[in-house]
Amino acid sequence: MGKNSNKTLTFGKIVAYSVGIFGIQMLIGYINVYQSQFYTSVLGADLTKCALIILLAKIISSLADPVIGNIIDSAHFKSGKMKPFVAISIIPFALMTTVMFIAIDFKSDMAKYTYITLTTVLWNMVMSFADIPSQGMLAVLSPDAGEKNDCAGISNMLKSLGLIAANGVVPVICMLTESAVITKKEYIISAVVMSIAAIIFVAIMLGSSKEVIRSEPQKMSIKAMFTELKTNKPLLIIFLINMLGFGRNMAVSIGVQAAAVLFDTTTINIGSLSITLAGENLPLILGVGAAIPSTLSVVLIPAIAKKIGTKRSFLILGVYGTVVCAIYYFLFAFGPEWFRSFWGILVGQFVINFMFGPHSFAPLVMLSDTVDYQEMITGKRTEGIQYSVLSLSIKLANAFSVAVGIFMVGISGYAGNMLYADVTESMRNIVMAAYWLVPGICTGLSCIPMIFYKLDNPEIKQKIKAYMETRNNKAISG
Repeated sequence: MGKNSNKTLTFGKIVAYSVGIFGIQMLIGYINVYQSQFYTSVLGADLTKCALIILLAKIISSLADPVIGNIIDSAHFKSGKMKPFVAISIIPFALMTTVMFIAIDFKSDMAKYTYITLTTVLWNMVMSFADIPSQGMLAVLSPDAGEKNDCAGISNMLKSLGLIAANGVVPVICMLTESAVITKKEYIISAVVMSIAAIIFVAIMLGSSKEVIRSEPQKMSIKAMFTELKTNKPLLIIFLINMLGFGRNMAVSIGVQAAAVLFDTTTINIGSLSITLAGENLPLILGVGAAIPSTLSVVLIPAIAKKIGTKRSFLILGVYGTVVCAIYYFLFAFGPEWFRSFWGILVGQFVINFMFGPHSFAPLVMLSDTVDYQEMITGKRTEGIQYSVLSLSIKLANAFSVAVGIFMVGISGYAGNMLYADVTESMRNIVMAAYWLVPGICTGLSCIPMIFYKLDNPEIKQKIKAYMETRNNKAISG
């Protein structure tokens, strides 16, 4: 009890913060997983055209991220630098997510694709106003690196679960509406349910979180922002890790299409309950295969990183991911028939998804250290700018991930609402290359810049810790 009383970030506060992250990421995950399928199956859009539009829209909207970071760093609110922007943005973000799944009967392709482009750009910009400050809050919740690492571990776990939550929510909605597939009704109900839940979760986070590290408002020009990226080597490394590893999340973005080409209509019997999965609901099967190892990896990685270091744990699991993704893809494409069976695919999911733990945990921990390190050597604290660069790299990586994944699915010949009987072996192999092989290759590429990361060095970490303790004591005495 005495030990916990000295903590700035108690376990309860960590959980409350992480619940808010879950809520925001749940909406992001719903868009990432179901947006393109909604466009093709409900709006009748072409899959490859959607891939190009989503890529361009995300790149355009990502250019606003440095501006958003500048706005955050220039702000001066009594409650802090990050919290007010999360509070202001969550309701527009939830509303915009719901708007994305409103079915409109367009009279022309021009109107349809213009609508898709504009709403995708707007959604990404609103999302940034919620995502950048919510992730940036981690750097200001405590002066203690250990507490922030503990918070990063739990928030990373809930972030990962949030990104795949839609794979469970949507089938439940379909079960309640007694529909084996997702119609426009299930899409909009799911959007409303998850949007309301996200608002509640973020309210819990805001009510329990307090920014204890304060800094003077900073204003930085666009040119200076890119100079920050150029001169801040740890920040550049984080940026490159996300960009080179863009394909790591490709499996999430094409989970609907992958499941549709891998599994026929499936009935799951649980006691007296019978659940029939078909079409866009089949990702639940892949999600179950991925959820257990992913969660174990996310839960264990903070302890592993504390023992052997963030850098080393990232590199070890990065090499592991590259190797197992390559092995399982080639077994699927060219090995015995069992590797293409229901259980063979689930075993592959289980083995492969252990690799994902470090990939969202490490950049958060690294950036938190980077913010403190840059303040130590420059005297300026710019969480907003640095977290906007993180968001920019995540958004650009996500843009390429979604676009390349959907494009590969499109060139395979897959179309929305395609029957399982019409799926060819060639189509399955191309889709699985996007689902397993490309993520593995990108995981290996992301390890290259990590080799040059130096803030994991014990001596440097000790200097940062000593500086932050001195800084915090001065702030308290002042």
